[in-house]
Amino acid sequence: MKCVRCNFEDTKVIESREVSEGIATRRRRECPKCGNRFTTYERHEQPQVVVVKNDGNRELFSRDKLLKGLLRATEKTPVTQVDLELLVSKVEHDLQCLPDSEVQSKVIGEMVMDGLARINDVAYVRFASVYRRFEDITGFERELARMRSKK
Repeated sequence: MKCVRCNFEDTKVIESREVSEGIATRRRRECPKCGNRFTTYERHEQPQVVVVKNDGNRELFSRDKLLKGLLRATEKTPVTQVDLELLVSKVEHDLQCLPDSEVQSKVIGEMVMDGLARINDVAYVRFASVYRRFEDITGFERELARMRSKK
């Protein structure tokens, strides 16, 4: 692994640990030449998942795109970045375990909503309002009634 500061060809691993429930490995590294310390994350490379959108278009699954949407849904809530990273990692892992490499966007949306429902009710309703395209207050009311019946 090259040093990110001086591009020296070799770095020393100071510490390694499993993160995201074993989905990734976090390594703390140090450059013997310049002394710079930095962190790397290693994930197993998996085949790309293709998302089939509602309009029939296809695009590659984007972990970053999902995380950005979740960040918007969780603004000003007690949900942490770590909570969201774990949720995205779980969704990504579950997608990789599916037998087909093409997945309907609806399937991903339901996975995310299931995870958000366990993390924070407000974030769940915010995400659901965009995902399910609520057009008026009755959409919110139906979703809230569904949440209450599950609890």
